[in-house]
Amino acid sequence: MGRVTHFGIHADDPQRALAFYGELLGWSFHPWGDIEYWLTDTGPPEEPGINGALMRRSAQVEGEGIVAYVCTAAVEDVDAALAKVRELGGAVAQGKAAVPGVGWHAYVEDTEGNLFALMQEDGGAA
Repeated sequence: MGRVTHFGIHADDPQRALAFYGELLGWSFHPWGDIEYWLTDTGPPEEPGINGALMRRSAQVEGEGIVAYVCTAAVEDVDAALAKVRELGGAVAQGKAAVPGVGWHAYVEDTEGNLFALMQEDGGAA
């Protein structure tokens, strides 16, 4: 529980970012769904490491925009986890949202202002 399982890179220009990471690190990308979201393979499955995704930034940098590599931790119940974040002195940066067919996702900040994400698996999320 709570293991980092995924990262997300937010980009103003996804095509530029795909080219950058592909050329620099040799990562490969595969579109997912009908949105600007690419699954990211960082290396062979037999080597240590995690894969992630690259997506269009959801908001302007001022305010709610995400400017970071965001690690995602698995949780059993995203609503309970959001309540616990607040209880422990953290903050919700972007509330619960469905990732259709995958689960429920939210961005939070720890007590030091570090951003990370929470993901509850739920194939029925829509």
